[in-house]
Amino acid sequence: MSRIVDFKQGRLVIAAKKGFRNWVSHFGENFGVHTKLSDVSLPTLSYLAQAKEKGTFYLYDLIMNLESLGSGFDFNEISAKSKMAVIDRYLFLLDRVRFECMKRLGWVDHYPGEELSIVEFITRFEEVAADLQAKIPTLNPSHPGYKHFCTLHAFDQEAYIRRLIPVVLKKMQD
Repeated sequence: MSRIVDFKQGRLVIAAKKGFRNWVSHFGENFGVHTKLSDVSLPTLSYLAQAKEKGTFYLYDLIMNLESLGSGFDFNEISAKSKMAVIDRYLFLLDRVRFECMKRLGWVDHYPGEELSIVEFITRFEEVAADLQAKIPTLNPSHPGYKHFCTLHAFDQEAYIRRLIPVVLKKMQD
């Protein structure tokens, strides 16, 4: 019996497997094309959210493999334009990782894009990033700053959420 093979999806599966290979060996979890941030363990999220040298490498490595730019080890060897593309995707994904941490702590109810997989954040970046970046997470009504948050304009609400990031990182480290 003949079978229809979607080459684009097949290439994506191979690129994701390659991009996640260092994640699997380091974090000891299974990752794939459909893995969402909500599927990732809290210790792994915390590690990535800290954005320290090694955590940055794992995100760069995934991005570069999915974008056919080599591995994260090759970051300094790629063109300036490609570096900017990787950094844009990295910062976008890092925000989502931190928003997921806020959600796990019960600080936000949901965040824009949480229904997308990690791979989709990268491969569909041009399509989804602008819209998702224009939206901010919804602060949970149980959060101590919720009433104040509700009095702020959208621009100030985004700043409020971003000011929570160092506190989240500290809590995740503890």
